[in-house]
Amino acid sequence: MEKSKILYAEDDTTIAFLIQDSLESYYDINHYPDGQSALEAFNSQSFDICLLDIMMPELNGFELAQHIRTNNSEIPIIFISAKALKEDRIKGLKIGADDYLVKPFSIEELILKIEVFLKRSRKADISPLKHKVGKYYFDPKNYTLQDTGNTITLTQRESDLLLYFILHKNTVVKRQDILKAIWGDDDYFMGRSLDVFISRLRKVFADEHNIIIENLHGIGFRLSEK
Repeated sequence: MEKSKILYAEDDTTIAFLIQDSLESYYDINHYPDGQSALEAFNSQSFDICLLDIMMPELNGFELAQHIRTNNSEIPIIFISAKALKEDRIKGLKIGADDYLVKPFSIEELILKIEVFLKRSRKADISPLKHKVGKYYFDPKNYTLQDTGNTITLTQRESDLLLYFILHKNTVVKRQDILKAIWGDDDYFMGRSLDVFISRLRKVFADEHNIIIENLHGIGFRLSEK
């Protein structure tokens, strides 16, 4: 079976060596020492997932992620950084990242996060069903919302969250259930991450007045369709 291909941008040679050495048995991992060389590789090759450090020369990780998202709204992006401030994590998610892992971390945790996204991509490949939501047809395989003459492309995590809501339409879903189903765990940071992605979906449906994502304080959320 062909290995999944990873774009890995990291300027610290020691950390890069350790992560490459740990992951190369499982993945085809391609390391780039700065944001510019990583961007050039992304524009000329095909990858399955991106692992991005933030503090890098040429282009930093945030800038690199913005360029990647401009060209590809679907590929999973995981930030791996020593920047542990809540503001940095939230900024990364708002840019379009799907996850954020703070250094130091275990290789086992990194592999688990990588596999979560790759498995979802594989499932999407064999689950081409479309779902009607408001005026849109939602295609979880291609992460798209379509109506007549208009297509919106979501990130993988936005797509996962929307599919979860659709499968539980008009039902109250608890925060911890969403987090465990999509993020794999329930902690403070993941809860803030969930809030960011809820906000993104609300903006997507801002002009679709029949679709409401309600916040039930202290309980969870409910996607309602009038």
